Amino acid sequence: MKTIFSYLLPLPFFVACGQPVAKPLPQQQADSLASAPVISPALSKEDYHRYSAYSAHFFDSLLSRSFNGSVLVAKNGEVVYERYVGLKKLNDKNDPVNEHTAFHLASVSKTFTAMAVLKLWEQGKLDINDDVSKYLQGFPFPGITIKMLLSQRSGLKNYVHYMDQAGWDKKKFLTNQDLLQYMITHKAQIQGVTPGKHFEYCNTNYALLALIVEKASGETYPQYLSQTFFQPLQMNDTYIFDLSKLQTATQSYKRNRRQYPIEYLDAVYGDKNVYSTVRDLLKWDNALRSGKFFKQTTLDCAYTPYSLEKPGQRNYGLGWRMLLIPNGKKLIYHNGWWHGNRTAFVRMIDEGATIIALSNNDCTRVYASKKLCNLFGDYKQGNENFDEVDNEHAGMRGEPTPKK
Repeated sequence: MKTIFSYLLPLPFFVACGQPVAKPLPQQQADSLASAPVISPALSKEDYHRYSAYSAHFFDSLLSRSFNGSVLVAKNGEVVYERYVGLKKLNDKNDPVNEHTAFHLASVSKTFTAMAVLKLWEQGKLDINDDVSKYLQGFPFPGITIKMLLSQRSGLKNYVHYMDQAGWDKKKFLTNQDLLQYMITHKAQIQGVTPGKHFEYCNTNYALLALIVEKASGETYPQYLSQTFFQPLQMNDTYIFDLSKLQTATQSYKRNRRQYPIEYLDAVYGDKNVYSTVRDLLKWDNALRSGKFFKQTTLDCAYTPYSLEKPGQRNYGLGWRMLLIPNGKKLIYHNGWWHGNRTAFVRMIDEGATIIALSNNDCTRVYASKKLCNLFGDYKQGNENFDEVDNEHAGMRGEPTPKK
């Protein structure tokens, strides 16, 4: 097993959930990263073997059947369990899944989009309290702010639903800009509810946020994420999907082993389309924990629950789902579902522990990975959601939730 280190950038400013106090980094400073790794306390041999043995037992039982993908469990940045199962292509026994196999993260991609927006906020290139119309010319819904997009409180309708009935030529791939233009020209048909009134998970929000990243940064969304996150953190197997990668990207499959065909919605990014590995996601997790890649006040904003109009333990921050445990703990995570890609990225901030499970053959059991959290801390006490198999589909497609 290996300890994964992250290479981090100190930020000389402060940011708050209201208005940021920020100075853009000089280019030469932005281009250079600190070379010293962040080192967490090493695990004792006893703790390492306990975490490793329990994780192996847990996943041997949970994923004993019909799983194709990768799993990683880490404590203090140190990998305590790692597993690769199956084939990159289900009909090619000579090409097994390994540590470099990048899977479609589906809605886990939203964590990158949200943090890209917050990075631009820290850099003074946007304000999350601004109206979306300040950045997207012609945007037809006044009163919707960037923060409402981030927190899933915009009131907008989900494009993956209304584009199916929109009369769009499904032989033509929809782009983020196409989506914005459709919203501009068909405002009356897709009018949502009053902005800010309540939470409603909506992929349109994150497709628009990707356009805002491009407008504020002056770069394409793939360029900005690569230069700001992937390259500095040496996430060498992580990329944004585009149609030029059709032949090389890991495909997804139905439970009957038939491949999902490419479709007209597959070119939209921001809400999906980040491909990555469990090891690269651990680097992402380490960077977020370090306190050096982002200011703590920024992370506090991201992990604050913004949907308190209804009682309950589930909530949403700025690009992150969370469970608010009655004993005061907060579990930060995100799930994903797009075609046969099922993903879970579970983070225990207090304990420095991480669980990552990626699958491309419609294995819903990856969502139950969070049940392993109780190995590291008391995340079960008083939590009625903890023992259920979370078949949450992340709002992606409106597909029926599989039976347990």
